[in-house]
Amino acid sequence: MENLRTDDFDFDLDESLIAQFPLEDRASSRLLVANRDSFELEHRTFRDIVDYIKEGEVLVINDTKVIPARLFGNRLGKDEAIEVLLLKKHEGNIWETLVKPGKKMKIGTKILFGNGKLEGEVIDISDDGERFIKFSFDGIFEEILDELGTMPLPPYIHEKLKDKDRYQTVYAKHKGSAAAPTAGLHFTKELLEKLKEKGVKIAKVTLHVGLGTFRPVKVENVKEHKMHEEYYEVSQQACDIINEAKKNGKRIFAVGTTSIRTLESVYKRFGKVVSCKGNTDIFIYPGFKFGVVDCLITNFHLPKSTLVMLVSAFASKDIIMNAYKVATKERYRFFSFGDAMLIKREEKKC
Repeated sequence: MENLRTDDFDFDLDESLIAQFPLEDRASSRLLVANRDSFELEHRTFRDIVDYIKEGEVLVINDTKVIPARLFGNRLGKDEAIEVLLLKKHEGNIWETLVKPGKKMKIGTKILFGNGKLEGEVIDISDDGERFIKFSFDGIFEEILDELGTMPLPPYIHEKLKDKDRYQTVYAKHKGSAAAPTAGLHFTKELLEKLKEKGVKIAKVTLHVGLGTFRPVKVENVKEHKMHEEYYEVSQQACDIINEAKKNGKRIFAVGTTSIRTLESVYKRFGKVVSCKGNTDIFIYPGFKFGVVDCLITNFHLPKSTLVMLVSAFASKDIIMNAYKVATKERYRFFSFGDAMLIKREEKKC
C-alpha cells in the first residue's frame, strides 16, 4: 500500500460546527448513517439507532469512567500556575502526566495542589515530554482528586460544563479515563433498555482513554506515528457474548473508537476474542483488516487525527470524506458533544 500522508485526512471545518455544550436530551442528537460499502447516507435522530440493531446482535460499550484528571497547582515557592493532566496511573502513586508549562518542570521539581493537601514531584520525563509525577498525600487519593481536580474537557470546548455528569456515559463504572469515550454519551438508560427488550446483547469492555486517543499526528507519513499505550480489560462475560454472536453470524456493533480498538487489539494479539487485560498502542489506519467489529457508532472527529484515520479504515477514506463533506454542509455538530455517525455493514455481508 502506498504511503499515506497525514494531509490526506484533512478537511475544512467551520469552527461554528464544534459543539460547545451537550444537548439536554442525550438521544436527540442527529445520526448520520453511512454504509461501509457505498456512498449511501441517511439522516436520522440518535434514538433511531434501535431500528438498525437486530435481535441477537451485540452492542459493545466502553464502561470506563472519566476522573477529574485536570489539576492546578504551583511550584514550591513560586506563584505561577501549573496545570497537570493525569493520563495513566503506575505503581506507587506515580502518574504519567501532561504538564503546562512543561519546560520548567525538570526532574526534582515539586508542585503543590490545594495549599499542600496534595504534593507532586517530577521523577522522570519521557522522550515525548510526558512527566512522571509521584504524589504524596494524607488520606485517599481518589477523594482528594474529587475535591481538587476538574473534568478534563478538550481544549476546543470553551464553555463551562454545568453538569459534570454530562461528560460521563450513563454506564460509566471503572474510573481511569482522562477523556470520555464520547460516542457513548448519546445513549440513555431508556434507549439501552429498548435495545435489551428487542433482544440486543450488551457487552461491556473497558479502555481507559489517555493520550493515545487524542495525541495529534505530527509526522507527514501516517505510518511513522507512534500511538501512546492505553490500558484495557475484556471480561469473560463480554467474550462469551461476542463469540456466541460471531458463531451465529450476528453483527457486532462497537460504540466508539475505544471499543473497536480494544476488540481489534485482542483479536490481533490472540486471533480471537479472549478474556484478558493489558496495554494497547494499536494504530488503525486504511489497510487494516478488521477481525471482530461489523458496525461502528462514533462521533465526528478532528481533521488529520488518528480517529478520522480509524473510521477511514473502517469504511474507506473516500466514503468517510464524502460523509464529512455532507455533514458539514448539513451543519451536523462536531467532536465530543456533537452528533453521531453509524457506519454499518448490511446483515447479508456478515
